[in-house]
Amino acid sequence: MNAIKTAVAAVTAAASLVAFSPAEAATATANLNVTANVGGACSIGSGIGGGTLNFGTYDPVVTNSALGIDLFGTGTLSVQCTLLRPAIITLGQGLHPAGGSTDAAPLRRMRNTASADYLAYSLYQDVTRLFVWGNTAGTALAFLGTGLPVPVLVYGTVPRGQNVPSGTYNDTVVATVTF
Repeated sequence: MNAIKTAVAAVTAAASLVAFSPAEAATATANLNVTANVGGACSIGSGIGGGTLNFGTYDPVVTNSALGIDLFGTGTLSVQCTLLRPAIITLGQGLHPAGGSTDAAPLRRMRNTASADYLAYSLYQDVTRLFVWGNTAGTALAFLGTGLPVPVLVYGTVPRGQNVPSGTYNDTVVATVTF
């Protein structure tokens, strides 16, 4: 019997709610504040070719002799920053900088591990190779984030006229994005 009384009371209560007219109904409101914080973020990594700038073969006797031509090369980094996030990209001096090298005016060198000889090279921000790419705000490449990974080209030269022993020459340069 109790179950029937409870069911009847529930039906009566539901019917009474429906029976209210709009003139008798009342409302109350409150604001719900919704927020999110989009942080500025950037990442930098090796690009096409694994982040290697390969100059190829340097010929100090004929092609790249003192009367020859500089050897040119390009490498790629991949940079991704939050949409419209300004950043700068810097390149360190490398593992084997020459004496007098600074972050603002790097004198980079590749080292032949077999003979401990060096082959000088330079890195640039532009295809014309006018803007040396250094490790200071004044020698950095300005970057504006698109939200997507962007390939960033690094241009390089190995100056002609370097009389060095044959072998493989290497260096490692740290690329940094500051945002």
